[in-house]
Amino acid sequence: MYRDNYIKALRTEMLEMVAQKLTPVAMRHGYSDVPLETNIKWRPQVLVLGGYSSGKSTLINDFLGAKIQATGQAPTDDSFTVITYDDNLPEGTPIQTTETRDGKFLLNDSEYPFETLKKHGQRFAAHFRLKKVNSPFLKNLAIIDTPGMLDSITERDRGYNYQEVIGDLAQIADLVLVLFDPHKAGTVREIHTSLRETLPSRTFEDRVLFVLNRIDECASMIDLLRVYGTLCWNLSQITGRKDIPMIHLTYSPQDISAPKADSHDLSYLRYLENQREELKKAVLHAPRYRLDNLAAFVETHGQRLAHLLEGIISFRERVRAFRAKSLVLAALAGIGLGIAAFFLSMAFPPLAGIHIYVPAAIGVGVASMAMLIYGATMRRFLFNRFQENMLNSIDTLTPLNTQIRRDNWQSIRDLIHNHVRDTQGKYSLREVKREYGSVWKVYERGAKEIREALKELEGLPDDEEIEFSQGKLKLVADDKLGNPKIAPKTA
Repeated sequence: MYRDNYIKALRTEMLEMVAQKLTPVAMRHGYSDVPLETNIKWRPQVLVLGGYSSGKSTLINDFLGAKIQATGQAPTDDSFTVITYDDNLPEGTPIQTTETRDGKFLLNDSEYPFETLKKHGQRFAAHFRLKKVNSPFLKNLAIIDTPGMLDSITERDRGYNYQEVIGDLAQIADLVLVLFDPHKAGTVREIHTSLRETLPSRTFEDRVLFVLNRIDECASMIDLLRVYGTLCWNLSQITGRKDIPMIHLTYSPQDISAPKADSHDLSYLRYLENQREELKKAVLHAPRYRLDNLAAFVETHGQRLAHLLEGIISFRERVRAFRAKSLVLAALAGIGLGIAAFFLSMAFPPLAGIHIYVPAAIGVGVASMAMLIYGATMRRFLFNRFQENMLNSIDTLTPLNTQIRRDNWQSIRDLIHNHVRDTQGKYSLREVKREYGSVWKVYERGAKEIREALKELEGLPDDEEIEFSQGKLKLVADDKLGNPKIAPKTA
């Protein structure tokens, strides 16, 4: 209990850090259309993916302790369903759905972190909904059930980009379950796309759990081994990993009591551990993953924002250097023309032999005229060429000497391109440098100190945990540096 309270307090402080330090910079520079904390301010979430017959709904119903989601062999639900806790009913009331709300409500209520999903349009909103359930399983987390992945349907048939929605949900989820059934062990096209492209780009590998579900439908142990081997092979090909990820073998205890075909011998199940309870424990630990995920969130967005600002600073410095160089060259050219005009007027009639002030005035006039012409025409022409060259060589703005910098650059490259095209360097370099310093300090110290605090908590024995968790927990500002630090204990 104390540990969980400590984690909740630490999470609150981290959200404040994101809201105060990262969000203003992100929104000012177009990095995000909504506050960054919108994506992480809600409760921990578990995203459940799989084919239409993989047993997602049955698994969720087992976790919740009641039949909340419709089940069946054929596709029964084509909606994304957010299932969350409702504590308004008295304790002991049978578990049930207490409230259902549609997608428009979910997408527009600031309590929930789904505002960014508005971009997927009305067709998606019509297939998005909320269920509140009074199951104790949901006290500290929410489950997101998804439409079953298919082979035949296309993104256009759905009316929205299914993979983009999966990616956005995976990005804010603390745990992702990917379910397979024995009849289609990793061969469904949309699962292939999700595992190969969508999930690796939107979440971390350790947040994804693979589940071979409904293993009781295998006719024998040999059949199960064939299915398991097929799934291992498919996952190795899809994910591109040399090592085979852990695959949980599960089945519903209620299903094995149902009558089977004569050739269906379930005696092999006694040699296997049903890992459903282990999977359930992993889901219940999602709140503890939350803090690590928030630290990763701050690190990732802190790095990307810092890299974005680094590119903006580099462009502004190059603009300033170009303008200074152009001005000096224009001045030298003007002075040269003025000197030439002065000597020509001194050497040739009708001004030859007159007072020196006249040729001098002519020289100054020619030099001034040259500068005016440069300012009115050539300055704009030369800057346009400079800007075009910058757009064509945008990747030279910052060093890309490590893989993580190259990855971060790919995520912000379009923003930098638009910035170079639209701003023309007309912004305060001092202000951007101040923002860069603030963001970098959050990335460099804030997330790392939170990880250290969590590590210290995990290493404490139970008798010391109470004292530790009751100590002062506050992300305080360092007076000298102005960046957050954690003071988990009282002085």
